[in-house]
Amino acid sequence: MALNSLVLRGAAAATLLAVGLGTASCGPVGVVIGAGAGAGIAAYQERGIDGVARDVALSSRILGEFARTDHHIFTNISVEVYESRALLTGQVKTEQERADAVRLAWSVAGVEDVINEIHVTQDGGILDTARDTWITTQLEAKLTFDERILAINYVIETVGGTVYLLGIAQDDAELQRVKDHARSIDYVQRIVSHVRVKDQLPKAGS
Repeated sequence: MALNSLVLRGAAAATLLAVGLGTASCGPVGVVIGAGAGAGIAAYQERGIDGVARDVALSSRILGEFARTDHHIFTNISVEVYESRALLTGQVKTEQERADAVRLAWSVAGVEDVINEIHVTQDGGILDTARDTWITTQLEAKLTFDERILAINYVIETVGGTVYLLGIAQDDAELQRVKDHARSIDYVQRIVSHVRVKDQLPKAGS
């Protein structure tokens, strides 16, 4: 059975169990089961459980810096972190806001790379977020049900019809399938990949 199928079955079983046991109480039982399912899925990822926890913490710290420094940056820029690489997306009104966002992301200890995909526009952050969310959801579904793609190794962000990809591909063929799925979705205008291919990554200690 393909890994995607195993992950899907495990997540589905955990969800059903959580619903069955959690209807009487929305307390710790559902939370524990949810956390267990999340940990199980994280273990399948190339970055592992520790890597997932590290990236979530880095993302939270970056957003915290945004919130403390500039409310407009906080509300208009999205942050995704994968293997300590921070992808910043969104639209702001000025070059200064974009520069500040990048500077703040770099200021967080543990961040190894900042990928700046922030655009300066007169719209200043006015986007069709519902459509972008729909695109992301459609692509996530396509990847999840494609047994030739390890969907859990990809992070997707859509801004203004542009799909940004982050993560690790098993090989070039898998990455191409991901891009093809993205192209098949209505309203997608552009695809920008920051995905690294597993067999092309530097060997440890090299």
